[in-house]
Amino acid sequence: MSVEMQRDILQSEYEQWIEDMYGKSIEKSPERAKEFITSSFSSVKPLYTPLDLSKEDYKEKIGFPGQYPFTRGIQPAMYRSRFWTMRQYAGFSTARESNERYRYLLDQGQTGLSIAFDLPTQIGYDSDDKLADGEVGKVGVAIDTLADMEILFDRIPLDKA
Repeated sequence: MSVEMQRDILQSEYEQWIEDMYGKSIEKSPERAKEFITSSFSSVKPLYTPLDLSKEDYKEKIGFPGQYPFTRGIQPAMYRSRFWTMRQYAGFSTARESNERYRYLLDQGQTGLSIAFDLPTQIGYDSDDKLADGEVGKVGVAIDTLADMEILFDRIPLDKA
């Protein structure tokens, strides 16, 4: 079967799915919003198929596992050859105190770390912002500047952790 015939069949099946399965589903339980939009203001369709890409787009927009743009994962064989990583989720108070904790964890054999940022850092507030009062360093590390990140990663072997 030619590629064009396959695309025609897929197009027909997609339209049938939209009309039957999807249409009946949202008739019974309407969508929460009239339109779903990404943070970059692109409209999101309910389903994407190979019809949404040209042959030229595939490598640039989908790619292969282990290669840019990493939409199919960062490892070429993914979890067929490597287990899921288990990481220690840690961070509290200041960058210096969190750095001490990270180095302790690594000394104890931990091989992966995930940074717990405090709420003001997560939502983009500086620690001295009035809206950050009472939340700085409570459930994660406070990061306000590049210097904080440098302190946080001081003597952490990033090529190994």
